[in-house]
Amino acid sequence: MHDDSAYGFWPLVILNSAIFIFFAFSFTKPKTKTDWRSLGAFSAFIIALFTEMYGFPLTIYFLSGWLSKHYPNVDFFSHDNGHLLHTILGFEGNPHWDPLHIASNILIVLGFFLLASAWNVLHKAQQAHSLAATGWYARCRHPQYIAFIMIMFGFLLQWPTLPTLVMFPILVVVYVRLAKREERVAIEEFGDDYRHYMESTPGWIPKITID
Repeated sequence: MHDDSAYGFWPLVILNSAIFIFFAFSFTKPKTKTDWRSLGAFSAFIIALFTEMYGFPLTIYFLSGWLSKHYPNVDFFSHDNGHLLHTILGFEGNPHWDPLHIASNILIVLGFFLLASAWNVLHKAQQAHSLAATGWYARCRHPQYIAFIMIMFGFLLQWPTLPTLVMFPILVVVYVRLAKREERVAIEEFGDDYRHYMESTPGWIPKITID
């Protein structure tokens, strides 16, 4: 027997999805088609995640045969055991305090911090019609996309599902392609200034300087 009340909370699906999408929207304030595509891809991931977390546990139903065979005494339809990595890796106690969940929270918080910090620099540069090359943009060329990837990976650590595991690498590729498209536009607009910026600033792995 399992506790069906652990799922079917569609208001929570809507509420949590809306909160995180709103945070992302408020930090990025999309203006261009590329901005909206970036936010749309992230939003799809978030909706898929919370749909399984609080609505319908598709992954658990799909894997129920394997799970019941290898973990016969575990009720995976309870919310705590829905944290699959927590149970499969043998962690005990409250899953919200295991190392994976703590690491997940850190990645999500840092991701939103990076998203907000990067947008602040980008917004000022757009207002001045200049190249964004300060703050996090002085360390890497695509901090906002890195932030989205950090947030999504953080959520995967605490609540992996089959749809989001499939979506994650696809969305990473989408962000890489969007970044390349943005760089072509930037080269058209800023010319050699952006080419020099590309030569001195890594794309995806932030450079660390020690003063």
